[in-house]
Formats: sequence, C-alpha cells, structure tokens
Amino acid sequence: MTRIIDSLADIAAPYDVLFCDLWGCLHNGVKPFPEAVDALQYFRALGGRVVLLTNAPRPSSFVQATLDKMGVPRDAYDLIVSSGDAARDAMFAGAVGRKVWHLGPAKDEGFFSEIPPEWEGQPGIERVSFDEAEGIVCTGPFDEINEVPEDYRPKFLAAKTRGLPMLCANPDIVVDLGDRRIYCAGALAALYEEMGGQAMYFGKPHPPIYDLARRRLAAIGGGDDMRILAVGDGINTDVAGAMGEGIDCLFVTSGLAHDQFGADLDHPEPELLADWLRARQQDPQYTIGRLR
Repeated sequence: MTRIIDSLADIAAPYDVLFCDLWGCLHNGVKPFPEAVDALQYFRALGGRVVLLTNAPRPSSFVQATLDKMGVPRDAYDLIVSSGDAARDAMFAGAVGRKVWHLGPAKDEGFFSEIPPEWEGQPGIERVSFDEAEGIVCTGPFDEINEVPEDYRPKFLAAKTRGLPMLCANPDIVVDLGDRRIYCAGALAALYEEMGGQAMYFGKPHPPIYDLARRRLAAIGGGDDMRILAVGDGINTDVAGAMGEGIDCLFVTSGLAHDQFGADLDHPEPELLADWLRARQQDPQYTIGRLR
C-alpha cells in the first residue's frame, strides 16, 4: 500500500536520480511551483541527479526555453528528456514514412525544424498536405484551447481508410493550463485507435522515453546501478510507466486528479486515495499532495 509522505526529503536518501514530470508537478503551464523547485534543488544539493522527463511533444531544447521564460532555474535539474525527443528519433527513422502530415499547433514547429545531430545528413522528412501524406505526426490539436478530439473524426475516418499510421508525440490525454484543462495528442491518438487506425507512442508510459533518458544520463556520468525515483501526477503515464520500468514512484495528487482526494490538496485523504488507486490497479510506493 502506498505511503503518504509530507516532503521529498522524507524518502530522498536511497535514490540517486529523479525522473520528474513537469506539468502538475513542477509547474502548471503558466508558472512554476516554488516548493517543487526547492525540492529539486535540495535533491541535487545532496548529490542526486534530476532528469525532467516530460511528455511535451517538443524537443528538449524548446522545453528548456519555455522553462527559462517561466522562471524555472536551471540549477533545479540536470537534463530534460521529452516525448518529442523520443518521437523525433522514430520519425527520422521513417516510422510513419518520409512524407508526413503534421497535426498540431504552431508552437510545435520545432519538432521538424531542429534536426538531431545523429540524423544530420540522413534522409529527410517532408511535411506535406493530408492528401499527399504517407503518415501523420500528431503533436496535439491545431487549436488546443477550443478543439476537442471529436472535431477530428471526419479527418481520421479518411486517414484510417487510407491506412495512414499516426506517430503520437505526446501520449498525455489532458493537461491543466493554469485553471483550464486542454486535450493533448494522446486524446487524438486514442480516438484514432478507437476508429481502427494505427497509432505509435514514444512518451510515458512507453519504453522509448525511458531508454533515451537512461542513455542521456549515462552520457553525463550516470551508471547502470543508480537507483531511480519517478515523480509524477499522471496515473496512466508517470505511475504506469514507472511500474512498467521496475522503478519506484512518487505519485503527486494535486495535479490531474486533484479533485479526487479531499479538499486539502496538501494532504490527500488515505481512504479516498486507496480506493482510487485500487480501482486503477496501481500502487505507487509513495504519494504526496504537492511536490515539496
């Protein structure tokens, strides 16, 4: 049964690395949570490494620019590894063909404009119209504020009929942008699969993003014997991914499921938490109200 804790410091000592989620844990899409920043800085001060592991569909360099603008200090983390990083590797490898239709907002242009060094000089990817496409790269709705997955049903029917595979660059279903909940690429991919289309995923909870995080961690001196703690608010992404990877997990209840555990966001009610986790067949090692 999960152990409810008050602070990361309560359990930090045995761990060498944090795989920490962003939205709902470190920030709300608008501003960082000061206590969460302090917690990550504290962990690093103890000698630990912090990998920000996010399902953002953009390359990590673009994620870092967003965090800089938001005011997240760089001394709170060592690395950023994004779903966009893992998905781009698959795209440049030709997972959905060489001619792709991009379904996503303008802010995700970096997914295509920045070519990873390891793919320099290799066959390129051409962005084309829907009618010319061999596959779909989905980073989210075109208008994430106003659109819902059902708006894409006619287009998805045509895509399924043509047998177009979809590369989903962000498996998240929803995120909270400030106090507003918006749909992510994962919601669109789920609808496409429900309609009989083929979708491929590379972010949490799927293995490619964890493999990439470990490789990048090794590149800065992280060893295979380092003990990892995953931190996240997504039961189907962060928690399920950690369980699948065999690593311990700290579930943050004040994020996506904040309205399920009682009125006090800092102190989830144990009985409500236990029932909620049991219904989802998940049992993270630790739970905390807010990351702090």
